[in-house]
Amino acid sequence: MAGQNIFTMPFAKVYPLLVQKAERKGRTKEEVDMLIYWLTGYDAIGLQSQLDKAVDMATFYAEAPCMNPNRNLIKGVICGIRVETIEEPLMKHIRQLDKLVDELAKGKAMEKILRK
Repeated sequence: MAGQNIFTMPFAKVYPLLVQKAERKGRTKEEVDMLIYWLTGYDAIGLQSQLDKAVDMATFYAEAPCMNPNRNLIKGVICGIRVETIEEPLMKHIRQLDKLVDELAKGKAMEKILRK
């Protein structure tokens, strides 16, 4: 996987890593799913369909039913990069989800993560 472009990586390979990140800190797969639903507009059936089809990251976000209009409220640093300054839309979406899961793993309340 080293050197593989993140945009062409199957979302089905990234998803378990996001779940593991949360579960290591006592959070659940269901909470990760809730973050994905909030960010992308997928529901349980839509998410599972994308995982079963093994779509790449670009397709996963391109086919998202409705990107949350409050996603621009996601701010902070993930992997040394400030999320709100990322200009490439797809990379910004990827980092936004990563930031949400990072906040979950750090014990932040779901209501605050979802910017309510």
